[in-house]
This record gives sequence, C-alpha cells and structure tokens, in this order.
Amino acid sequence: MAKEIERKFLVRNDGWRSAAETKSVLKQGYIASMDDRSVRVRVLDNTTARLTIKIGRSTMTREEFEYDIPVADAQQLLDDAIGIVIEKTRYRVPHEGFIWEVDVFAGQHRGLVIAEVEMRSESDKPALPAWLGREVTGDFRYSNQALATEFEHDRHALSNTA
Repeated sequence: MAKEIERKFLVRNDGWRSAAETKSVLKQGYIASMDDRSVRVRVLDNTTARLTIKIGRSTMTREEFEYDIPVADAQQLLDDAIGIVIEKTRYRVPHEGFIWEVDVFAGQHRGLVIAEVEMRSESDKPALPAWLGREVTGDFRYSNQALATEFEHDRHALSNTA
C-alpha cells in the first residue's frame, strides 16, 4: 500500500514558470466520491490513463492505490464521471530538493492555480517558494474531488489571493 503525503498551496504569481521542467495536460473525473474515499480516473496527454483509489481522512496523508488502464476505458469512465471533468495543465517545478506540481486549471475552474508538494514523511519541511500564496492543505474545497463533484462553488471563494 502506498501513502500520499502532500501539502497544497494557492499560487500567488507566475514566478514558478521560469523553473518549470515539464508540463502535461490532464483530464480527470470521479467515479465514486465519499467523505473519506474516492475513485478517480485520469487521462494524461491523451496517451496514458490511470485509475486511482484514495482512502483516508487525514489532512496530509492518505492511502493511495494507482493502476494503469487503457485510454479508451478511461475516456468511457470520464463520460460517466460524477459532476464535471477537471481540465488542467500540470507543471513540474523543482525547488530546493523537492518537486512542486503546479496545476493551472482550465474549463469551469479557469483562473485557479494550485501547487502541491509530495513528501516522504509528514515531518519533511520543504522550503516554500516565494510564489506560493495561502496554504490550503486539508481545505476540502481545494481538493480535486471537491472541484469535480461540488462545482457549484462560488468562484470568488476559490481565488488565488494569499
């Protein structure tokens, strides 16, 4: 069993762009969504797909199981997703020994930019880049699960201001 340990922040400005190493276009939707678990399907650059199961209530750490699936199956599952299909471009940005993933949302959440960093343990202390805004770790409104299944959010409530 794998553990996902991450912190999540709003992004204050575009200072990260010059350090971005790669980018990928993602589409993802939720097949099942409950308070403490979810089943997600994701298509990456229209070439690969993964099914992910996440379980747990912790704000920073959850169990995570991921499996490769055929892209055609993923597309069909996205057609049956709960709520909306999230569209975003993910940039990988190294910073002082950690890799930050900066998600620039499109579609219904255009304008939202969130950065997250995966850690090896909850005691890790990644250096926080100057382009980060307010920390939203544990704020369910900023989870991809909520963004997909509770998309009636007031867009102003999810602003990128610090």
